[in-house]
Amino acid sequence: KSASQSTPRAAVLATLVLLAGAPASGRAQTVRPQGSPTARGPLEDPEAYPRPVGSAVRVEVPPRLDGRLDDPAWTGAPVFTDFIQSQPEPGALATQRSEVRVVYDRESLYIGAMLYDDRAGEYVIQSLERDFPSLSTRDADIFGVALDTFLDRRNSYILLINPYGAYRDGQTFNDSRNTDFGFDAPTEVRTHHRDDGWSVEVRIPWDGLRYDASPGEQEWGVNFLRRVRRINEDSYWAPLERRDPLHRMSKAGSLRGLAGLPSTGAVWVKPYGLAAREESSDPARAEDGRWDVGGDVKYGLTPGLTLDVTVNTDFSQVEVDQERVNLTRFPLFFPEQRDFFVENQEGRPVPILAGGRMSGSVGPWEVGLLDMRTDALGGLPGENFAVARVRREVADGSDIGAIFIDRAAVGGAGALDNRSYGVDANLSLWGPLRVNAYWAASESPDADGDQTAARLGAAYRDRNWNVSALWRRIGDDFDPGVGFVRRTDVEHLYGTVGILRQTPLPGVQEVEPYLEAERFSDLDGTLVTRRLEGGLNVTFLSGATLRATVADRFEEVRDEFPAGGLPVPPGGYDFREGSVRFQSSAGRPFSGSVAVTGGSFFAGDRQSLGAAFRWLVSPRLAVQGSADYNRIELPAGRANSSVYAGRIKYGFSTRAFAAVNVQYNEVTEQMVTYARFNFIHGPLSDFFLVLTERRQLGGDGGVLDRAVTAKVTRLLSF
Repeated sequence: KSASQSTPRAAVLATLVLLAGAPASGRAQTVRPQGSPTARGPLEDPEAYPRPVGSAVRVEVPPRLDGRLDDPAWTGAPVFTDFIQSQPEPGALATQRSEVRVVYDRESLYIGAMLYDDRAGEYVIQSLERDFPSLSTRDADIFGVALDTFLDRRNSYILLINPYGAYRDGQTFNDSRNTDFGFDAPTEVRTHHRDDGWSVEVRIPWDGLRYDASPGEQEWGVNFLRRVRRINEDSYWAPLERRDPLHRMSKAGSLRGLAGLPSTGAVWVKPYGLAAREESSDPARAEDGRWDVGGDVKYGLTPGLTLDVTVNTDFSQVEVDQERVNLTRFPLFFPEQRDFFVENQEGRPVPILAGGRMSGSVGPWEVGLLDMRTDALGGLPGENFAVARVRREVADGSDIGAIFIDRAAVGGAGALDNRSYGVDANLSLWGPLRVNAYWAASESPDADGDQTAARLGAAYRDRNWNVSALWRRIGDDFDPGVGFVRRTDVEHLYGTVGILRQTPLPGVQEVEPYLEAERFSDLDGTLVTRRLEGGLNVTFLSGATLRATVADRFEEVRDEFPAGGLPVPPGGYDFREGSVRFQSSAGRPFSGSVAVTGGSFFAGDRQSLGAAFRWLVSPRLAVQGSADYNRIELPAGRANSSVYAGRIKYGFSTRAFAAVNVQYNEVTEQMVTYARFNFIHGPLSDFFLVLTERRQLGGDGGVLDRAVTAKVTRLLSF
């Protein structure tokens, strides 16, 4: 996750992926056509209900943001209510009533919600931290909002709030196929606890949203979520299936009454200042104190198009990657989570001098343009990365697109130059059947083989079936210079069939047996990998899950590779393994998981045990721990490898947090410590104090790298 743990190659890859209630005085109700739950009772399929319609009201005096909903501004605003369950009883009215109101003025949009609860105070709160890092919102009480501001039924701004006022916001694209929780808007949230539930007030400035500011009344897509975690109940204003997320905007309701909205086009400038002290055991990297400045600029060129510029980019506040033991012969991929790259291996970070990105929509086209320049470091030349991406919807739920990427060394080091390009299509043919395909090619100076790749896949997913298949082909010299390719010179076939069924078994929500098969062969047809797996997934009413699998595998090893420190020589290997994983309900103060895997492993055996726990001592304090143990026996010997991790997080408020994370990797005999204090001193403005340390515990021991960094950012809007 940190800059020191990722290369520009992985960073740009992530960019490419992302480019591709109230008083009873107001009694107006949500407008629902015939077929509403109050008209004819619950339906087995929640999405069979007509999509609801609600209205916003313009006010001259905005509500005071204190979470109480007792301002005159809320009086007379229509009520969005009659939420419908997606679980545990799909199609039934929610057991806990929710009432939502929407008003606006010339500065902002306001959303108020009264969330009644017959056991007020028994809320499940995972964190007070902004954006709930590393936590699933499914494990907490949540009020959620999704706004489709262009009414394209594909994209949205999403906001998720817990009863203590901590919130997570982001953007979603392509009807939930892509999400971007690195996006931040200058949203303000306040909550209030009552004897009969909790209430929330939200203020979203207009310059924090993108929309069509043409004269006249607008209609937006909208949906609201209410999650009551102690009873594992999810309900929506526009009803959804259990597997559909809040941001499935093709199934959202409608928000009317928005008129006279101001034009957006504010300039956001976010400078930073940094002071750090760094030290390293490597004489070539040893540093003393340093200071630095830089920042980002965001400008709305048009309602649908945004320009971002970054100068002397810094990611010192981002956590280090999770330690992992690689038991395969392929490289591991670590997801990119640094802010500049995510909106719309060990080593020193490569400095980013500057970069610019333009993303959004131009007419019927979605476009993304990026250019980034890195500095020279340690004998490596500076490089320039350029990306261009376009996509267009061609029918309801279907789109086509193209991409071009160029990587070039500065100063004529042509051996590093690389280009790649491709086209793709995602087609919704009928009902729940989707087909997707791509073709891509790369160009590198030293490549003379097949530099193309292609894929064709189809998936059929509805309330009861999950069936998919794909064919993929990757040439022996296909090498996108800013991409991640796990294996080349391969043809890949994959298929799976799963059946999802609700069951009357006590305490069980649903079961899903499945069968999965895949085959990898060289481009000459020689088998290199085969896997046949059967499994069963069980979801309990409490939110606990159980997963059991049995797999039969074949691997053809061409080149010796280390597994847990032991060599696996070339040859063909047949082996079988099984696994069981249980995760208890994360809606309880103490939760945990246990995973056991065992069976043959290449020419030997493997036993793996993984365990983790999370103790929510209070809404402010959380303690987590995990251990992963692997025992491998091969002809070359026996080896044990383990990774241990512990974390303590404390929230002083929804604006000040502290966390300490310690990891130990038995294979490398290294301990990694990360500690961070974060104070939010204004909208999207932070102060960070960060310690990172990598220490060798084996051999001579000692500190390998250590850095203490203080960083302050400030959002300025013009």
